[in-house]
Amino acid sequence: MSNKLDLSYNTEDEKMLIPEYGRNIQKMIEHAKKIDDKITRQKCAEAIIKIMKQISVQSKNDEDFNERLWSHLYIMADFDIDIESPYKKPELENLISKPDEVPYPPNKIKYGHYGKIIEDIIIEASNYPEGEDKEEITKHVANLLKTSYLCWNRDSVNDNLIVKHLEEFSDGKLTIDINKLTDTSEILKHIKPQRNLNKINKRQPRHNNKYKKRR
Repeated sequence: MSNKLDLSYNTEDEKMLIPEYGRNIQKMIEHAKKIDDKITRQKCAEAIIKIMKQISVQSKNDEDFNERLWSHLYIMADFDIDIESPYKKPELENLISKPDEVPYPPNKIKYGHYGKIIEDIIIEASNYPEGEDKEEITKHVANLLKTSYLCWNRDSVNDNLIVKHLEEFSDGKLTIDINKLTDTSEILKHIKPQRNLNKINKRQPRHNNKYKKRR
């Protein structure tokens, strides 16, 4: 008589196709595939579906959910099981097909530190009716450009450069007197505290959980 135990480990088993259901469900499906009698095999598959339904946390009465269970059974059977499903059998080609390629925006960003959103805002402002409202919008947009420039570049900026970029983005439809731009020092008052906070957060070490457990 042998004293050696016949142990099996998960690392020795085949990889599960849908691990959420557990290895027992996978083994039940493998057993059902080997049943010769079609009626018995069908009953076994329906019983497996009921078990899958019980261990799932999703809604038990949703029709889409029930169809998904049958699809999962086919997948875990590697589409090699002869049973009758109340729903259309899923096609392997649809499950492994690659998603459609998402096209990149056709327009390139002229200056990365401003971003596409600011460019779009300037275009909208360019089409605004002439008047005091448009002048006020232009002022805000110009200061937005200046703030973005200071956030991503340096602690100083030539206001003439901001006006130049505003005119460039708007195809000459928007311009502003540099005297109407917010003073650089005022903008930096709001930017620098945030920069310093980001530097502090980067320097702070992460807490080590092993020291917490010892306390």
